[in-house]
Amino acid sequence: MTTTTDTRPPSLIRATGFGYFPIALLARLPFAMMVVGVLTLVVSARGDIALGGLNSALTGLGTAVFGPLIGAAADRLGQRRIVLLCGIVNSLALVAMSWVVFSTLPDAVVLAVAFVIGATAPQVSPLSRSRLVGVITRHLPEDRRAKTFNGTMAYESAADEIVFVFGPFLVGLLATTMNPAAPVIGAAVLTLIFVTAFAYHRTGRALTGADGRPERVVQAAASELFHIRVTTVTVGVLGMGLFFGAMLTTLTSFLADRGEPEAAGLIYGVMGIGSAIFALAVAWFSPRFTLRARWLTFAVILVVGSALLPLMDTTGGVALALALAGIGVGPTLVTQYSLGAERSPLGRSATVMTMLGSAVIVGQSASAALVGVLAESAGTAAAMMTPATAAGIVLAAGIVNWFLGKR
Repeated sequence: MTTTTDTRPPSLIRATGFGYFPIALLARLPFAMMVVGVLTLVVSARGDIALGGLNSALTGLGTAVFGPLIGAAADRLGQRRIVLLCGIVNSLALVAMSWVVFSTLPDAVVLAVAFVIGATAPQVSPLSRSRLVGVITRHLPEDRRAKTFNGTMAYESAADEIVFVFGPFLVGLLATTMNPAAPVIGAAVLTLIFVTAFAYHRTGRALTGADGRPERVVQAAASELFHIRVTTVTVGVLGMGLFFGAMLTTLTSFLADRGEPEAAGLIYGVMGIGSAIFALAVAWFSPRFTLRARWLTFAVILVVGSALLPLMDTTGGVALALALAGIGVGPTLVTQYSLGAERSPLGRSATVMTMLGSAVIVGQSASAALVGVLAESAGTAAAMMTPATAAGIVLAAGIVNWFLGKR
C-alpha cells in the first residue's frame, strides 16, 4: 500500500480553502447596499429627501461608533460568535426598516432603526483582512509571507472597490424593477446567508490549545491603539474617506448644474474601476518599492488628479480628472491597510482593521454633508476645491509616515 504526500508549497488559498474568497466577497455586499438602500427606501416611502439623507448619515454614524467595538469584541472572544450575532440582529433591523418606514410611526423611530442597522453591520471587510493576516502568519513559511501579504491586501482593497461600485447599482436595479423595499430586504437575505457562512467558515474558529480549550487571548494595552504609528495611518484613511465624500458630492453638484445628476454614479465609477485595477497591481510591485514610498507616490497622484478637477468645465474633462485620481486611490488604500496590519498591537488586529474601516465611513459621511452645504451656499466651483483639500490630508499623513518609517 502506498501513500502520497502533497509536496506542493503551502499557499493562502490552500490554507483557507478556495470557497472562502467568494463567501467573503458576497458577505460584504449587504454593507455596500445598506446606506444607499436606506436612502432610497426612506425617500420613496416618506417623500422627504432631507429625512432620507439624515437616515443614511445615522446608518454611517452607527457603523463608525460601534465598528471598532465589534472589532475589539472579535479580538477578545473570537470572530465566529460576534459575526453571527451581528448578522442576525442586522438582518432583523433591515426587515424592521422595511416595515417601520411605511407605518404611521414617527420619523424618530425610523432614524433609530437606521442607527441600529449601522451599529450592527457585520464588519466583514476589516475582519476578513484580520483573518487572512492571521492565516498568513500561522500557516505560511516566512519566506512567502511578505509577497502573499502584499497580494492579499491588494485583493481585499480591490474587493471593496468592486462591491462598493456594484452595491449601489444592485440597489437601483431592485428598487426600479421591484419596489423600494426590495434592496433592504435583499440585503437582509444576503446577510443571513453569506454573513452566516462567513461566520461559520473554518477561518473564523477561535484558536485552541493542545487540550482543545480556547487559547488565552494575549493582548497589548489598549493605549497602544493610539500610538503615533497607528494614528498616522488612521488619519490617512480618514483623509481617504473625506476624499470619497467630497468627490461624490462635488460630482453630483457639477452634473446637477448641467441637468444630468443621474449620471453621477456612472462618472464616479470611472474612478472606482481604475482604483480597483491599480489596487490589484500592487501585488506585482517590487519589495524595494517600500510602503512608505508607495503612500507618498500615489498620494501625489491623488492630489494632482483632484487639483485638475476645478479646471475642468466639461463632463469628459471631469471624468479624465477622476480617472487620474483613481490611479492614486486604490494603491494608497492598499498601502494604508498594509501598514495598519503591520502595526497592529499584539492581539488587536481586528480592532485596528475596524478602526480604519470606520475612519473611511466617518470621513465620507462628514465630507458629504459639509460639501453638500458648501455647494448649496457657495456653488459648485467652491465645492470642486474640496477633493484636493482632502487629498492634501492624505499626502500630509503620508509625509509624517515617511519620517516614522525612517525612525
